[in-house]
Amino acid sequence: MKIMIADDELNNRILLERILSPYGECDFVINGREAIEAFELAMMDNKPYDLICLDIMMPEVDGQEALKTMRDMERGGRPDGKETIIFMVSALDTEEQVVKAFFRGGCSDYLAKPITRDKVLDKLRQYRLIPE
Repeated sequence: MKIMIADDELNNRILLERILSPYGECDFVINGREAIEAFELAMMDNKPYDLICLDIMMPEVDGQEALKTMRDMERGGRPDGKETIIFMVSALDTEEQVVKAFFRGGCSDYLAKPITRDKVLDKLRQYRLIPE
């Protein structure tokens, strides 16, 4: 599985990498602009991401805008015809942020911080990214 972890906080990147690295190769970015660039490069190389963990509050371009841009790029044609699983990961667990992530951006799911191993693994199983 090819994974992108997009978070400006080092501790959050380390935590997600510890949880996810047994299941795939993890790439790291620290802002929304880098997330968009990495996503676009992966699509151009015909090696799109299977999973993206995308923080909302990041510098340069926030996670909500990065999400919308990524979904727009996918509509242009992902090589395998699938849609990347994108989990919004945020301490902003407000109804406004959740609604915006799902309905404006098209996220797959929303994980409220603090993140735990069990929460993440349950979501991976739900999306059949790892075995039950």
